[in-house]
Amino acid sequence: MQRKILAFQKDDQGHWMAELECGHKQHVRHRPPWINRPWVVSEEGRQRHIGRRINCKPCDLEQSSEHSGFDTHH
Repeated sequence: MQRKILAFQKDDQGHWMAELECGHKQHVRHRPPWINRPWVVSEEGRQRHIGRRINCKPCDLEQSSEHSGFDTHH
């Protein structure tokens, strides 16, 4: 599910994470050749991505569990 990026912060290991409008956080790494996000390494690049949408894996999991009939919330 696509969610807007509201801000960025670093995790405990210094990796950048996007804070999403849904409240989840998503790592946004630049690790060529597998993950190519050079914009992550500069403040200007991160600021240009505020408001853009990225896929939120936790929201995808929540949505698929709602449709499957299983309750993932305890």
